[in-house]
Amino acid sequence: MITHGIRRVIKVLLIVLMAATVFSFAVMWLWNWLMPATFGLHAISFWQALGLLILSKILFTGFHGRPGFSHDWRMRFIRRWDQMTPEEREAFRAGLREGCRPTGPSPAAPKA
Repeated sequence: MITHGIRRVIKVLLIVLMAATVFSFAVMWLWNWLMPATFGLHAISFWQALGLLILSKILFTGFHGRPGFSHDWRMRFIRRWDQMTPEEREAFRAGLREGCRPTGPSPAAPKA
């Protein structure tokens, strides 16, 4: 009898394999459609497309050492927000309202 944990691992592995297959075929199709005509490159196989996916994962996203890292900023912000005085909170909100406005005089402002 297969336990719930093993069944879950098998299910995740199947989903990962199906996703890798679908994305590899998509990369292969797009490459073979665009690259030979655009840049004069050779067509690629399924395994080369899979290799490109793995390479792009390594180059552009890397391997995250800490799971859940993307949520750390939120918890850090909440802790800092809780420690702020009402005046500090209002100053923070005012800074957000200012956004990316230039700090110098407006180009449309009349010159003295």
